[in-house]
Amino acid sequence: MSCEINNIYTNDDELIDILISTKSIAIIGCSPNENKDSHKVAKYLLEAGYTIYPVYPKEDIILGQKVYRSLDKIPHKVDMVDIFRKAKIIENIVDVCISKGDIDTIWSQLGLVNNQAMEKARKHNIKTIQNLCTKLEHKRLI
Repeated sequence: MSCEINNIYTNDDELIDILISTKSIAIIGCSPNENKDSHKVAKYLLEAGYTIYPVYPKEDIILGQKVYRSLDKIPHKVDMVDIFRKAKIIENIVDVCISKGDIDTIWSQLGLVNNQAMEKARKHNIKTIQNLCTKLEHKRLI
């Protein structure tokens, strides 16, 4: 991981295109705790009309949605993967996204940067966003 953020999708027009074209979002690390950012963001995205798939190692239901133990267990098309886990495991998540073959965008939340993993995703034609909040960007742009 590098402190320098290598992010080719920071143009507002590109972010708008991503946010408009996205219909379904897997929230990696979606907490059942209402005080956690991952929960607040998932709730906002659900209320904004997105289909969300919470990914969390416990719980069966979060925000009224079925919880999946891992990204590869989601049997539906996922347009975006929104990551709320430590930067060092982003590469593992990218590998699963590549193997699923139908993920359009990988978005890592504020403070999460893994240039090596995101470069790997881009080489597989997956759009990448790092160190930005989907909720804040959606509120700002949409």
